[in-house]
Amino acid sequence: MARRPDPQALVDRIERLIHVDVGRNITGLFDAARGALWGAASTFARTPSARVGLITGFYVPQGSPPAAETDGPVGAALLAKAFEAVGIPCRVATDEPCRGACAASLVGAGVSEVPIDVVAIGAPLTPLIETWRSAGITHAIAIERCGRSADGPPRNMRGQDIGSYTAPLDDLFTAGPWDTIAIGDGGNEIGMGAISRSLIAGHVAHGETIACVTAARHLIVAGVSNWGAYALMHSPRFARIGVGHCSPASMRRSIALCSRRPSSTAPRSTECRACER
Repeated sequence: MARRPDPQALVDRIERLIHVDVGRNITGLFDAARGALWGAASTFARTPSARVGLITGFYVPQGSPPAAETDGPVGAALLAKAFEAVGIPCRVATDEPCRGACAASLVGAGVSEVPIDVVAIGAPLTPLIETWRSAGITHAIAIERCGRSADGPPRNMRGQDIGSYTAPLDDLFTAGPWDTIAIGDGGNEIGMGAISRSLIAGHVAHGETIACVTAARHLIVAGVSNWGAYALMHSPRFARIGVGHCSPASMRRSIALCSRRPSSTAPRSTECRACER
């Protein structure tokens, strides 16, 4: 009889595939977060009636044109598609500047019916927190979402304060009682508070200034945050809940619509560019 592969070993192999540095000098962050993919995937195996809240959207005011990244909304949309396919309902939270990117990504992934909770910049988060609690959210997953730095404002990779374009969705992420999973690729995203600020400072340019202090129980670090989402959507099936894969066609549609969407209220999305974030 053929020996069955060890589920954790398979997930660890997937994790190694996403630990590719694309130029941000984050190898040390990979090492600090190693094993988190298995930990995150395993939480779903322990939750019989999971409900997922996805937090995403990273606005790039210095882009040409200014826009939300495709990194984050696309991964969130494909995760929603994978979870919905096995009966795990999802909803997405973002802010007004990133609304169009998130909506387009969901359309491209074929899950336009997934609810989007949109927060205006400066608006209180209490109503949204209550919405998530009433919806019975069990897992909050933040994907490529700029988070609070040590001195308060969310900062891009240049160290610039982008709080005027970024709602403090950290407060939703930590409002519980849900489990928290985060995916990031630069040190300034929600969840990076799970590793030391000094480690981020030692590896990433402007790291001491930009490091997010909001922690996640499970922090997945990837060369590109969308890769972390793709890895997570495949890993739970090795943790015995059966989440399937999304097709390359779904991925291409989601990226295309997110990056080319027409909008009268916000500029079109842009590909992730570390030098502008």
